[in-house]
Amino acid sequence: MAEKVSTHYGGGGSLAEKIAASLRAAGKSLEDLTTGDLESVDEFHFRGREATLELARSMRLSDESRVLDIGSGLGGTARTLAEEYGCHVTGLDLTQAFCEAAAVLSNWVNLSARVAFRQGDALHQPFKDNEFDAAITIHVAMNIEAKEKLYEETRRVLKTKGVLAVYDILQGEGGDALYPAPWARDPSISHLATLEEMNALLAGAGFENLQVRDSTEESLNWLEDRKMRKARPKPSPVTTQILFGNEFEEMMTNQVRGLKERRIRTVSFICEA
Repeated sequence: MAEKVSTHYGGGGSLAEKIAASLRAAGKSLEDLTTGDLESVDEFHFRGREATLELARSMRLSDESRVLDIGSGLGGTARTLAEEYGCHVTGLDLTQAFCEAAAVLSNWVNLSARVAFRQGDALHQPFKDNEFDAAITIHVAMNIEAKEKLYEETRRVLKTKGVLAVYDILQGEGGDALYPAPWARDPSISHLATLEEMNALLAGAGFENLQVRDSTEESLNWLEDRKMRKARPKPSPVTTQILFGNEFEEMMTNQVRGLKERRIRTVSFICEA
């Protein structure tokens, strides 16, 4: 299962080279990039950077915080937290290609000193007990069947009273999710939990929910606006199409329909260990 998930996201070739080529083709210089130039590809969760900052405001972060980003992907969330709060963020991701690209992109925007990326399994996190002040995981658990182990491991590496921010795609009441989707081309690597299951999983792992927020309607509006922007004369210079190729348009269409029909929901949780 882990190999299938890694293959789904990893694709072929150097992701950093593909992103660099797209940026150069749009007239962007790698010497003066900002994190905003990368947001459309490196924060490819619903509502992008806006959602990341919304979660961060409840995470009690400071420049002394040590933060774990579980399922860090291309590193966009880690860089946003490091840039906004001055904290140090360690990204953990199953896909080696993502870790390598995340390190390169961080160097482009001069954040290498505040972020680090490590390949590893979220179910067997390679960290000591009580190592982190806070943790965040965005659009990751959809690929994980043993969610109880994910949250138990996260509780282990968090200090007591540490904050966990979770933002995920959940199973809705409107029917099965549609595929292909960005997290799975077919149901074999898709494991969506319901809201009720998430509440039980987090409590069972030793977390207290401080805040639960359903943002499904906002996610739908954001995605429809993103599709419209893509059709404008000057779309974003680099998008998640780099990751998913020719299936990208079908994935977006399926997500729009899924949100409209409440087949999928976007929900965030702010928890305390």
